[in-house]
Formats: sequence, C-alpha cells, structure tokens
Amino acid sequence: MKDKVRYTDEPMELGRMVKDFLPPPDKLIFKEDAIKVTITLSARTVYFFKTEAEKRGLQYQRMIRRLLDAYVEAFEGRGGGATRQEAKPLRAEQARVAYRKTSKRFRAR
Repeated sequence: MKDKVRYTDEPMELGRMVKDFLPPPDKLIFKEDAIKVTITLSARTVYFFKTEAEKRGLQYQRMIRRLLDAYVEAFEGRGGGATRQEAKPLRAEQARVAYRKTSKRFRAR
C-alpha cells in the first residue's frame, strides 16, 4: 500500500446510458390519509387473498385495499359518482367526520 495513486488525463470509459425510468412528478402517488375500519369477510374471500398475496410476496390486506381503491377509481371515472374533475380529495378530518356520521358505533351514542 506504499504505492500512491497516480491520476492521468486519459479519457474515461463510461458505462452505457440508462434510459430515464423514473415517472414524472405528477405521476407519483403519495400516501393518502387512511381510516381504520373493521370488516367481516367470508372465509373463502380471506383465503383467496391470503394465498394470492403469499404467491406474490405481498400483504393480503394491502391487496384488498388496492382492489377497493381501484373500484372507487373506476366508479368515479365512469360517471357513477362525482367525475374525477369534480372529486376533491377529503382531508383527514373531513373523512373522519364522514365516517363518524355513517358508523353504527357513533350513531348509537
């Protein structure tokens, strides 16, 4: 290790260029506010999601959540509800208030 590194002005050989693979900023999906709910599903449904999630190395609850989110996106996009332009994301507090109004637990109070 007594030899010193000697730098030269030789041209450097660069690796190959990698195509830009990052999505544009407007396509980045940020984590949305979430509300914890309790739901009872059939054993068949839970088994299906658990086995499919295990095959893919995913969490089954996340798969169910993504399925529901995709349904809402499709429903809103085809005119079943507010259009995408009209749909405004709820802030966390607005979502909680809406949830409380529809929750049996809060209606009973």
